[in-house]
Amino acid sequence: MAIRDNAQLRKGIGSEGSGAPTVHEIFTKVNNAKDKTQKIAILKQYDNQAMRQLLKAGFDPKIKFDLPDGNPPYIANEAPAGTEHTSLAAEAKKLYHFVVGGNNTINKLKKETMFIQILEGLQEDDAEVLMSIKNKNLNQTYKGLTANLVKETFNWDDDFIRLDK
Repeated sequence: MAIRDNAQLRKGIGSEGSGAPTVHEIFTKVNNAKDKTQKIAILKQYDNQAMRQLLKAGFDPKIKFDLPDGNPPYIANEAPAGTEHTSLAAEAKKLYHFVVGGNNTINKLKKETMFIQILEGLQEDDAEVLMSIKNKNLNQTYKGLTANLVKETFNWDDDFIRLDK
């Protein structure tokens, strides 16, 4: 699953300063929502291929990242909001490089370097989101965002595959 064009980005996920909320801002809204109905509504409001890809990577236990445990050393992007940041939604299409079996043509050092470059290009909060996805601890960072909530929202089974309606 990858973003095919900018129209999908315009659907609701952007980089800071783009007018659309960042992934961190969306996940914070879910975290702060009062009940499950509101949380589901927020996820559906910002539903697109990139969001689903990020959530699947963060919660599907079968997706293993081919990167060292913990957070890599990187320099946070401290550029002012709305400038010099890439969008986590746009970078989602590159996640396959970092999962086991995703891209076996590049070595581990290159994968680690590419991952750090992505982190350094993101707004600082979205870099933290990406590390939470990699470390499989999104629900610790955003307490209201759980695997069960994601599965219910997108009608996914326990294998994170869409159920027939």
